[in-house]
Amino acid sequence: MNTESHIFFNKSTIRWGVIGCGDVTEKKSVPAYQMTEGFEVTMVMRRNSEKAKDYAKRHNVPFWTSDAGEVIENPDIDAVYIATPPDTHKFYALHVAAAGKPCCIEKPMAPNYQDSLAIYEAFKTRNLPLFIAYYRRSLPRFQKIKEWLDDNLIGEVRHIQWEKTKPPSAMDLNGDYNWRTDKTIAPGGYFDDLASHGLDLFTFLLGNIKEVNGIALNQQGLYTAYDAITGSWLHEGGITGKGNWNFGTYHRVDKVEIFGSDGKISFAILDDAPIELENSSGHQVLDVPHPEHIQEQHVQNIKNHLLGKAVHPSTGDSGLHTSWVMDKILNTI
Repeated sequence: MNTESHIFFNKSTIRWGVIGCGDVTEKKSVPAYQMTEGFEVTMVMRRNSEKAKDYAKRHNVPFWTSDAGEVIENPDIDAVYIATPPDTHKFYALHVAAAGKPCCIEKPMAPNYQDSLAIYEAFKTRNLPLFIAYYRRSLPRFQKIKEWLDDNLIGEVRHIQWEKTKPPSAMDLNGDYNWRTDKTIAPGGYFDDLASHGLDLFTFLLGNIKEVNGIALNQQGLYTAYDAITGSWLHEGGITGKGNWNFGTYHRVDKVEIFGSDGKISFAILDDAPIELENSSGHQVLDVPHPEHIQEQHVQNIKNHLLGKAVHPSTGDSGLHTSWVMDKILNTI
């Protein structure tokens, strides 16, 4: 898979097909593709044809289908965005790779490392661009944190820790079906859906992880996936890390702290909260808002990558590494 900056497309309009039209595409992603100059969302697919038709009408997409093959094999589609639940990512991604088209896959890359590896190798073999929708790498809020770290504003980084907890939802308590807590689709439950964002961001901020350990349990028995996970890790640069993700607690917490030799950075991964910098020079609090369509910068970076202007911060190799870290914490590899 090519992660170097080179021109993949030399055309004025890149036409996208979308597989899966769930909640993530309503506001977060598809409008971002549509508002990016030079991108066009040409066709959408959903297994329910009436819902696909309704989505296309509401989002002014000219074509719709209930057959993913009609999107992937369509000669008028240049690139494909896969926004289905993770258990189908491998199936669709291998089809896209065989068709020779660039692809963006919603996070997590796949339910496990082995499926992620198969996807990665399919695109690498064909030298096709592959992007994973870990869009926090592209957001101004987290770019500012990276700037603080790169400028050594907390000195030498020593440790990072994240606590993410929340009470069970009404859906969980009622026993309603939710694919996010079905272990056949998301073995780690909400950990797969939510913790993946943070773990991926940590490698972006602090470098890849070389050692990982974890404990994963189902404490509540409300669903089949794990609901209580702890992990510890070591970044290649010698920075230690730990995390606690529990989805059956009394209160909601989303707090990351990065400790350095001369200060601390505090922020949230998922909650809309300010970022804070404390060091020997004082205490700084910044509110860096997200864009209305939160994948806006992520999609713009895809365009820049495809046109050879820059390398996207979230590609198949970084997504694969995040899958490996997650499986190590869950003790599934």
